[in-house]
Amino acid sequence: MKQKIMALCVVFLLATTILSACSGSSSNNIGENNTNTSPATAAGADNVTPAGQLPITKEKTTIRVMVPANGIVEDFATNEFTKYLEEQTNIHIEWDIVPSTSSAEKLNLVLSSGEDLPDVIMGFGVSNTQQMIFGSQGIFLPLNDLIDKYGFETTKMFEAMPVVKDTITAPDGNIYALPHTNECYHCTLPRRMWIYEPWLEKLNLSMPTTTDEFYNVLKAFKENDPNGNGIADEIAMSGSPTGFYSSIDSFLMNAFIYNPGGDRIYLDNNKVVVPFDKPEWREGLRFLNKLYKEKLLDPQSLTQDENQLKQLGEHPDTAILGATAGMHMGVFSEFYGASNRWMEYKTIPPLKGPNGVQIAPYEAYHLVGVGAYLITKSSKNPEAAFRLADYLYNQEVTLRSIIGRPGTEWVKAEEGEIGINGKQAIWKQIADWGQVQNFNWGQTGPSLRTNDLRLGEVANKEKPLEIIMYEEAKTKYEPYMQKLENVLPPMFFTNDQAIEIADFSKTINDYVNEMVARFVIGDADLDKEWDSYLNNLKKMQLDKYLSIYQDVYDSKYKK
Repeated sequence: MKQKIMALCVVFLLATTILSACSGSSSNNIGENNTNTSPATAAGADNVTPAGQLPITKEKTTIRVMVPANGIVEDFATNEFTKYLEEQTNIHIEWDIVPSTSSAEKLNLVLSSGEDLPDVIMGFGVSNTQQMIFGSQGIFLPLNDLIDKYGFETTKMFEAMPVVKDTITAPDGNIYALPHTNECYHCTLPRRMWIYEPWLEKLNLSMPTTTDEFYNVLKAFKENDPNGNGIADEIAMSGSPTGFYSSIDSFLMNAFIYNPGGDRIYLDNNKVVVPFDKPEWREGLRFLNKLYKEKLLDPQSLTQDENQLKQLGEHPDTAILGATAGMHMGVFSEFYGASNRWMEYKTIPPLKGPNGVQIAPYEAYHLVGVGAYLITKSSKNPEAAFRLADYLYNQEVTLRSIIGRPGTEWVKAEEGEIGINGKQAIWKQIADWGQVQNFNWGQTGPSLRTNDLRLGEVANKEKPLEIIMYEEAKTKYEPYMQKLENVLPPMFFTNDQAIEIADFSKTINDYVNEMVARFVIGDADLDKEWDSYLNNLKKMQLDKYLSIYQDVYDSKYKK
């Protein structure tokens, strides 16, 4: 039972589906190659060169790294990026590859037993809770002193992205794990609504800016045959509870009250709160119920999966889907598909609700993938192990790790080439990305992908996805971005707290989602049954659930 509970604490933070970008000068820009040929005096610190210099170790050094298998990496041992690292650093990696399907169980077994520990655990997304538990037990080494002494690239990362250091620091002040970072600009504003622009043009309608205008547009879509086939087959609005930010409340509720999604927890003047017990939440549900009653909201929105939603967006005969929530067009259509319909959907800016609420939720902390690289107590060369991770944050090394070989998968941008952000570009992709290969690590392990790197990719008008995503987020959502002070940062729970939070979270959120559906379809009455709904939340100990978050938040941030 104990191991099952512990397994629940492992959080795997997958990388975003949209490509990242990075560039820089040659690998030697980390420092001059160390050409000192005098023999190393001893293993450990004496064998490691000063911060920023290459090679990292004077004598060939082996580090054992445990990593889950990656479906797009043929073989980490023979991978060209692995070979490049060894040439540059003088560090040989001995790989312990764990099948991805059993990686959580393997990680728990290794940590719980404390036996057969590798030098480094990489790519598992080790949760904050496990970092706390096994860090306090000495299984994971605190990295603070290593960062101070050897963090040549790590300190640059902290300066470029201040949110990183705060996110990965435990309440005891220690940093037990290094992250992978992916400052995907448009990913920070993911709660969007997409509308089929040709229908707006055909019906001579403007892009809606308020909930009332949105209602009128949906009504016109439903009643005026915008696809012109003489059949009442138009679906004004749809969604999916399992799609990528495509649930019916993901976008629309933010015209009534801040709805950050997930467990819907946020900060209000440093107080941990939720929106779903507030009167404004009820008014948002009332609006959704109105759409449902007038058949402007697809009933399947509450039950269909993402594949069914995509079938609506890619209806083979003619367009039938007017609007839907989703992070990007690939949620409900095919990128670069035969219909090219994905290009015809445009985002609706955050709608202004009846009380003037108009919010674009900001997901700043999702840029930091926690628990990507940890050094264990069994490491005989923790200095070398840390310096290897630090080197992975170098710009060119990140680009090699994520994209591949310079001159083959990417090249430096030429003078005058423009990036996605409209500035001088940094790099240019010259080969497709994402297939099974053996020249990069497929986003495994530490990397530093800043906005400058991602948006510094040469804008490819033949493949405009990244350009569109940037421009839609920049022009329509950033002006309404929620303040960072309202965003709950990642929490470091104790084991007991994590168990309680998991139990409360499932009970409460399952109930809230059930009642959202019932209130929307009218199976529960918003006037007659709202008080009963609030009483049930109290019985489920919503106050205690939030108090755990509050205590943990206060212990770290209110000092």
